[in-house]
Amino acid sequence: MKAIVLEEFGKPLVLKEIDKPQPKDNEVLIKIKASGLNPLDVKIKNGQAAHAQVSLPMVLGIDMSGIVEKIGKTVQNFKVGDEVFGMVGGIGNNPGTLAEYVTADAEHLSLKPKNITFQEAAALPLVFITAWEALVDKINIQQNQTILIHGGNGGVGHIAVQIAVAKGSKVYTTVKPDHAKQMKNYGAEPIDYTTLSVDQYVQKYTNGIGFDAVLDTVGGSVLDDSFKAVKQYSGHVASILGWGTHSLAPLSFRNATYSGVFTLYPLLSGEGKKHHGEILKEASKLIESGKIKVKLHDTFYSLEQINEAYDLLENGKSTRKIVITIS
Repeated sequence: MKAIVLEEFGKPLVLKEIDKPQPKDNEVLIKIKASGLNPLDVKIKNGQAAHAQVSLPMVLGIDMSGIVEKIGKTVQNFKVGDEVFGMVGGIGNNPGTLAEYVTADAEHLSLKPKNITFQEAAALPLVFITAWEALVDKINIQQNQTILIHGGNGGVGHIAVQIAVAKGSKVYTTVKPDHAKQMKNYGAEPIDYTTLSVDQYVQKYTNGIGFDAVLDTVGGSVLDDSFKAVKQYSGHVASILGWGTHSLAPLSFRNATYSGVFTLYPLLSGEGKKHHGEILKEASKLIESGKIKVKLHDTFYSLEQINEAYDLLENGKSTRKIVITIS
């Protein structure tokens, strides 16, 4: 089969012919229709993601959608011909999804939502799982709760905004002015972080009380801002990029709490993998009810164009999800 292989960090990706895999007892063999790219893929390619524990040579690609072609002996929830999607490879010792086929643990998968394309489905797993773990598992988001989502126009951010709105929360999100209209279309209140300081927007939108919960999808100084924006005593901050060194004093003085999200852990450890499949089932429900839509780049790329697609992602020339179509 054809596959995209990273042979040396920081070097162009190589399209190669490699052996087609065969599923273990708990796995399914999937004919891949599309693979979605994420910023993490670029960091892995450049050797800047030690936490992904990748050893070379490696087939890259984390997300995918496709059709089940073969099932292992113990698999019960899927059958040949099922259309599925999931976050299944490109991490640790799990071969990735930039290939014509992949084997995946059945517990990582869900049936593809019926009302979207393979390209849309392939763009969703990592960003949806990450947003869900932060909002539902960590924050325990509630109806009428005020929540601030930093970076609402990003990959995880735009999905998180839609999940929070679907859950009935009052959603605010920091974005540039040219993304304000899109956030309003989602049902969120955009905050122009380029002109308002943390103190100013906390005063303007919460009368100085702070937000019930804050989700940081940006990291760095934005996480520090999150500690200042959360409500006194009962507030909670979650971050998907809490990897730096930060002062906890602002959070402590508010008697607030913090959670980190590390979405890759089930792929690396094997623990919690069933929960990923369960989250994707929730994604399917929301997508099929029209409450979640993913933003796709207006051009799909092929395996032969993989380096062009990575360059586009690395240079930040698209704010929409980039997808590789595999035929």
